[in-house]
Order: sequence, then C-alpha cells, then structure tokens
Amino acid sequence: MALWDRLKESASTMQAQLTAKKNDLTSGAFRDSSMAMCALVAAADGTVDAAERQRVAQLIATNEVLQNFAADDLRRRFDAYVDKLTADFAFGKVSVLQEVAKAKKKPAEARAVIQIGIVIGGADGDFDKDEQAVVREACFALDLPPHEFDL
Repeated sequence: MALWDRLKESASTMQAQLTAKKNDLTSGAFRDSSMAMCALVAAADGTVDAAERQRVAQLIATNEVLQNFAADDLRRRFDAYVDKLTADFAFGKVSVLQEVAKAKKKPAEARAVIQIGIVIGGADGDFDKDEQAVVREACFALDLPPHEFDL
C-alpha cells in the first residue's frame, strides 16, 4: 500500500475513533489541548500563511468531534495559539505544548488530542516530517508513547 493510501486510511480510522468518543470529549481541557494541537500542526514548519490558517480553521469548524464546542470560541483559541507560535516559534512552542499537556489527566482525551493532530496533519494528504515531529513532541507532553500512533 502506498504511503499516501496508508495515511488516508489512518486519518480516516482515527476520525472514526474520535467520532465514536465524541460524547466523552467535552471538557475545557480537551478543548484547549485540541486547539493547541491544531495550532502546533499548522505551524509545524515555523510559519503559518493566511491560506493555511484558514484551511485548518475550516477543518476545525467541520470536525464532528469539535462541534461539542462553539466554533467562534475554537477559532479564537486556535488563532491565539497560532499567534504565539508565529511571534516566536521556539518560545511559543513551549507555551503551546503546556496547553496540550492539559489533557494528560484523562488518557482518552490525551489520545484524542493526538488523533486530532494526525487528522489535521494528514488532511492535505501530506503528514510531513515537521508535522510528525510536533505531534511526537505532543505525545511526550501527554505521557503517551509515540509508537502507539506510528510516530
């Protein structure tokens, strides 16, 4: 199976798993952690252009699991995290990873945050090495083994 096909299948499987857990993913910690994860993936290469920001914001708005939360609230949080990362990527990443770590008290939420990162990263068909690296770092922040997610 080609890498692209495996990536699409993996993202699809993870989205299905997330949807199945939707009713359990309603905490503020999950909301904050998942938006921080989306911002990390969007800014994984150190920059976020307007088109990329809009594309990720659209993915957030249409993700069934994230519809537990108000779309404008999610967008505001996502934008704030992206702003931190684009102002100073290295310093912003430390702060944003701390937000990601909010979900580590609940393993199901922590796994869901990683799955959202993978779904967002793979949405354009290219879960590149920079995106994989920030999701791997998020695994460590959440005390999850990266190999559990093939990272």
